[in-house]
Amino acid sequence: MTTIDAKLVASLRSRTGVSMMQCKDALEEAGGDEEKAIEILRKKGAASAAKKAEREQSEGLVFSAEADGKAALVRLDCETDFVARDDNFQAFGQLLADTTVKEGVDATKSLVEEKIQDLVQKLGENISLGEVKLTEAAVSGVYIHSNAKIGVVIGLSGGSADTAKDIAMHAAAMNPTYVKPEDASDEDLQKEQVIWKDQLAAEGKPEEIIGKIMAGKEKKFREENALTTQEFVKEPGKLVGDLLEGSEIVEYVRFAV
Repeated sequence: MTTIDAKLVASLRSRTGVSMMQCKDALEEAGGDEEKAIEILRKKGAASAAKKAEREQSEGLVFSAEADGKAALVRLDCETDFVARDDNFQAFGQLLADTTVKEGVDATKSLVEEKIQDLVQKLGENISLGEVKLTEAAVSGVYIHSNAKIGVVIGLSGGSADTAKDIAMHAAAMNPTYVKPEDASDEDLQKEQVIWKDQLAAEGKPEEIIGKIMAGKEKKFREENALTTQEFVKEPGKLVGDLLEGSEIVEYVRFAV
């Protein structure tokens, strides 16, 4: 019997939405050939899911749940906004969020594996779990945008839930990449530095001042892309960090469709 690599099983599952065990069995029968395995799944009654495997899932919704100091965020993906508005789709998404906050991420993934095939069959298009995250903090704030296409969780070390929710709303609108300026990655900075150098060269800036200009650009980049140093959307002139009053942001999760 052909030994099937776990990555191959995961790949087939992501393409078909069929359970891990069904994928493994089909791959073993197909001798490890993924395309043949899809044909086998079609013949065994998983046809509709397998036929939808290549269709892009560019729609979906974000769901949330809170309980006992924990907050969960789930993004459930589908192909069309029509399905995203379906009551069955929304009920399943909320079930996943509730399961995450009560039982954990692994329980949610198991539930998806067990139930999502039925939802695919019922609604007639490819559906999959996009992202799932469970957070825990002394104070949590959750914001889901009115169209449910963006969701944010902010966890604070202290302070009020209203403050955490205000910061979550800000993050939904402004999409900060990092929590603090010093969190900016070397990789991101290097990419920007290449662009800045080209810009300065095109502008004919003298070599002796380029270093100083680059330092200024880096500082601005860090501050504009960090949550704590962005100007608070509800109160211009005040930074998000000013809202913290001694507490710290210990969790920041943002999902968007």
